[in-house]
Amino acid sequence: MRIYPTFFRLCFSWMDAEKAHKIGFTLIKAAQTVGAGAVMRRMFTPPASLQTEALGLTFPTPFGLAAGFDKEGKGINALANLGFGHIEVGTITGQPQPGNPQPRLFRLVEDRAVINRMGFNNDGAAAVAPRLKQALAGLAKTYSGVRPVVGVNIGKTKVVELDDALGDYLIGARTLAPSADYLVVNVSSPNTPGLRLLQDVETLRPLLAGVGRTADESAGRHVPLLVKIAPDLADEDVAEVAALALELKLDGIICSNTTISRDDLRSPGAMVEEKGAGGLSGAPLKARSLAVLRQLKSIVGDSLTLVSVGGVETGAEVQERLDAGASLVQGYTAFLYEGPFWAARINKELAALRK
Repeated sequence: MRIYPTFFRLCFSWMDAEKAHKIGFTLIKAAQTVGAGAVMRRMFTPPASLQTEALGLTFPTPFGLAAGFDKEGKGINALANLGFGHIEVGTITGQPQPGNPQPRLFRLVEDRAVINRMGFNNDGAAAVAPRLKQALAGLAKTYSGVRPVVGVNIGKTKVVELDDALGDYLIGARTLAPSADYLVVNVSSPNTPGLRLLQDVETLRPLLAGVGRTADESAGRHVPLLVKIAPDLADEDVAEVAALALELKLDGIICSNTTISRDDLRSPGAMVEEKGAGGLSGAPLKARSLAVLRQLKSIVGDSLTLVSVGGVETGAEVQERLDAGASLVQGYTAFLYEGPFWAARINKELAALRK
């Protein structure tokens, strides 16, 4: 299983990162298409000991795939074969949009990190909704027991003004909630101008309240609602968001998104500067992500589900987040470096730690 890092170095490390991502994702989907999915499920299904209750749902394992890998819901079932306990699709916007100009995805291999300024490139809520419905039907048919959970991450369309953000988010909630196991409001990407201003609690309050009502009405049931915050928030702002989440009776908080910081990187400064603006993810985010998790846990206790994301690479690091108060843990950047067997390895290590 550890041959992939060598394969990555020889085949992908020299290639444009977005092109490499598309090729890798295409191969994962192709395995499903040619019928290899059943074999992969037998190999990679998480041990029953890892089943986790959170958000009123049962997850096959607490470890899942963060938003950003499958932006449009085109590979949910294929990704589920790899052993992820949940797949978070998105970020999806109310209207289709191409995202920012390319190149917009860059590796910092020495730091095991990625810089992205993708800009929420996606087909829009109306196009993604039927894919979600089809994927859920496929999962229900494929898994006789506990199936992987499908989350949906929604954001603001770039051309929509901040004053009109609520209406845009409501399009996403209304369209996507019926086919979502849970819904995430993303107000923390650095790649949509002004988006992070929505993290101010006075702006965030009506946004979250409106999305929650619309999602439940559209789905005809309660759809667990979470908000995803930035690691760059000051501690007092983190505390205010936590208090708001408790006030609104949200189901959870995802901590955290990518960072605009470039501190303490191993990669040469000139090279990092050349990559330009964007959110940094991966190993350098590890310490801050864990610190935000611990702060949130100290405030919300067991009242909310905390989902930790940022810099996890091993089963031991996932368990560290669980021990620090997370109910669920997500990864993404290490997937690009570790390859398709990564989730299965995480699950194997988690199961061994629990023994």
